[in-house]
Amino acid sequence: MMKIQDILRLRLVNQQIAVNNFETPSDVVSWLGALQAQDYPGAKWSIGLRLKKCSEKCVENAIKERSIVRTWPMRGTLHFIAADDVRWMLKLLAPRILSGLAGRHRQLELDSTILGKSRDLLARAMEGGTQLIRSEIYQILENEGISTRDQRGIHIINYLAQTQLLCHGTHNDKQPTYVLLDDWITDSKKLDGDEALAEIAKRYFTSHGPATIHDFVWWTGLKVSDAKLGLQAASSHLDHLSCDGHSYWFSKALPEHIPTKTVHLLPGFDEYMLGYTNRSLMVRKEYLPRIVPGNNGMFMPTIVADGEVQGLWKRTFQKETVKIELLPFSFISKSNIDRISSAAKRYGKYLEKKVITTMQA
Repeated sequence: MMKIQDILRLRLVNQQIAVNNFETPSDVVSWLGALQAQDYPGAKWSIGLRLKKCSEKCVENAIKERSIVRTWPMRGTLHFIAADDVRWMLKLLAPRILSGLAGRHRQLELDSTILGKSRDLLARAMEGGTQLIRSEIYQILENEGISTRDQRGIHIINYLAQTQLLCHGTHNDKQPTYVLLDDWITDSKKLDGDEALAEIAKRYFTSHGPATIHDFVWWTGLKVSDAKLGLQAASSHLDHLSCDGHSYWFSKALPEHIPTKTVHLLPGFDEYMLGYTNRSLMVRKEYLPRIVPGNNGMFMPTIVADGEVQGLWKRTFQKETVKIELLPFSFISKSNIDRISSAAKRYGKYLEKKVITTMQA
């Protein structure tokens, strides 16, 4: 039997939050399989906090050097993926996303002819490594009579990313750019069928475990039958225990030491929150609405103490400083306040800024 506290502490270790075993952004992204990247600044911090030593510039350099890629491999949501994994993951996971979007495409009158024409236009316009921002892509399409209004434009971009034509390049000031995937990543690993299912199951349960098969289905977007095939194929690398009537799977290679009483400042869309379908293990039910206000899909940054979400935090940038406002849900002990202060200083070091921390009364 396993207790919930055991699950949370082991997740913190396996996700490289409570311990940092890796040196580079590509190492940590490859370990996780994929890392939620809907919020670009937050996703960079998600990578940085999992490394032994890493600044924001270090993560940005990994993007420029093309060792990690930002695209839409699963759930129709942006993730960072290691460059070596981008093609086999898209091949495995994207078809199910696109199948689910068929009805929406019909509503938007995006048929195979329009999508094919869009592909040809952008393949010609962007060849040779040209990076374009979204408005420039829209203008190319509009000039050829393809309307981008009413969300048609972003659906075209998403389709072309999920069918391996486009991916994100570097940021142009605060705007993401798009580039041809074959220009940006010239080579990557090839996995198919059962081998791909086994690999993604092994990656997920090793890095996110202890987790259930339902968590894995949620994270990947796979059919339950395919998720079970993947888990079965990876089972020689995994172990499982029960908690509250559910089986939780995790790597057989357990860490020698599992830290306790750790405190972390996590960004809003971090894998610690987004990597599982059941978040009630780490957040008390009455606090969930504060993490996702109005259930609008926007996750707030969290204070995580010994695996449990105990509050929120906000940041405000000034010229050479970053102000962090702590918003605890309830009383926080003096020892945890000290640990929060250390976590805030680490965030400041990542940003290469001085930190000013305040606490809401």
